[in-house]
Amino acid sequence: MSNSSTKTIATNKKAYHDYFVEETFEAGIELKGSEVKSLRNGRVNLKDSWCSIVKGEIFVNGMHISVYEQGATWCKDPLRVRKLLMHKKEIMKLFGQEQQQGYSIIPLSLYFKGSRVKVQIGLCKGKKLYDKRADMAKKDAKRNIERALKEQYR
Repeated sequence: MSNSSTKTIATNKKAYHDYFVEETFEAGIELKGSEVKSLRNGRVNLKDSWCSIVKGEIFVNGMHISVYEQGATWCKDPLRVRKLLMHKKEIMKLFGQEQQQGYSIIPLSLYFKGSRVKVQIGLCKGKKLYDKRADMAKKDAKRNIERALKEQYR
């Protein structure tokens, strides 16, 4: 398997609904035991996860990786805090921008890059209710236009 091939494991659709994604970064993730096998089966949930920076290190909280059934009985806690692997310069840049009002660091997707598991994290700004409504209206309008065009060419 080449090092440039990617296979998406999971995406955080709720993040795109609740936040404006300003900038994205790629990070490695520190996994233990049979968590990789569980990821290969797609047994992960990113919905309520977020990232925090503590003492110059970045961690992902709330990411649920289900226990691998065929694994040993000493399996890890599925909701444990996992360390992300990034360059110190990138972490400090994120920390500085996170201190601004309304910014959060949210995991957007989890994927295999070659044989390694990577996390795409985003520097996000929270959406207001009227922003969410406007996005839904745009989606509906686009869907209606596509339907009309499809009907027209039948």
